[in-house]
Amino acid sequence: MQMKFVELIKPGTKIDFIKWRKVAVTASLVVNAIVLALAIGSTWAPNWPTWLPGLSYGVDFAGGTEMEVKFDKAVDVSDVRSEIEHAGFASPTVQVYGPADEHTFLVRVERVAVLSKARGEDLNAKLKTKYGDNLVSFGFNEETGDKLDIVLKAKVPDADLRGAIEAEGIKVKPGAEGIGEPRLGAGGGAEYTVLAQGPGDKIGAALKTKFGESSVDVRRTEYVGPAVGKQLRNDGIRAIVYAIGMILIYVGFRFDFRFAPGVVIALIHDAIITLGYFVFTRREFNLTSITVILTVVGYSVNDTIVVYDRIRENGHRFKGKPLTELINLSINEMLGRTILTSGATALSLVGLLIYGVGTIFDFAAAMTVGIISGTYSTWYIAAPTTIWLEEITHGEYATKPTKPSKPEAPKRVTDSPAPAARS
Repeated sequence: MQMKFVELIKPGTKIDFIKWRKVAVTASLVVNAIVLALAIGSTWAPNWPTWLPGLSYGVDFAGGTEMEVKFDKAVDVSDVRSEIEHAGFASPTVQVYGPADEHTFLVRVERVAVLSKARGEDLNAKLKTKYGDNLVSFGFNEETGDKLDIVLKAKVPDADLRGAIEAEGIKVKPGAEGIGEPRLGAGGGAEYTVLAQGPGDKIGAALKTKFGESSVDVRRTEYVGPAVGKQLRNDGIRAIVYAIGMILIYVGFRFDFRFAPGVVIALIHDAIITLGYFVFTRREFNLTSITVILTVVGYSVNDTIVVYDRIRENGHRFKGKPLTELINLSINEMLGRTILTSGATALSLVGLLIYGVGTIFDFAAAMTVGIISGTYSTWYIAAPTTIWLEEITHGEYATKPTKPSKPEAPKRVTDSPAPAARS
């Protein structure tokens, strides 16, 4: 039985990839510079224009409160945003989440606590007046949400403590969720953890008042403090740097350290291009986005390693052949494999692109961008970098294609003069 194979790319292609390396590298440098400028500008500029592309940090990195709110009827985004602003939250972000006919929105505000530091100090003074020496300590931190840590020498009724707090205009969550059973302190006192109604509760109540109690369903609420968000962002950046560094070491030992810089520069290029998806689309940049970039880095290095391995094999087969010819030959030999692998991976993302919503859609879309970039960078970033380093270390003659030498013109044979006759 003879097996039949379908060949999308016929073997023996002779495409001159290296011919366009200078144009490709220049274009990549320009695009990378634009993406980095927009990402850095939107991160550090205090009043970044909304009409300019930039990173829209999710609650994971920016800190704040994120809510998923579903309505049972069609509502306008501007009406939802306006109501949230009237509730006291400046510059909220409201995005359609999922299919438009589901009327679901993702709401994000920069605050994780309704209470401010000043209001916490006022409440501390009021409780000190009410309980006197019975109040041992009072703790409140805006970055951890609307949570009050109160320690009393002697236990008091929950209703009494709730009443003292709500008398200052601070609403406590109902039942045991708001004031649980106090813990016994080290000195014998009663330690209370009081949860006041936070931004999610206040926004949910405002939307229900505007659109109807039964029309609004707050599906989930998440809080991340600014300090925690900054730490998560820094950890994500470090994870990408560590991954690229380990790949640099691997390639150096696997092949040759003159090949490693090309791989690393290609991976940095792919990471920035993938970041560009979030910059230009203004889609939420969160922990899932870091996962996408790390996945793209791992995928990209796989394709580059395969091509480099073929370059090494051809280097042993064709001794003395210039590097540019070896690279062109190797890329053409692996062209079918590269396109089939990239295409098959991209096909697996089609379903997520069609049916995915929210972070799932962003993951699939960014991965698609990363796959295209990873294939391109192997041909036009990693290879040109290797050629450039070879020219620096061994001179341009080592990378230039060989030219057939011109055959020498045959020497003309002239008749020698006849010897003079002897007399």
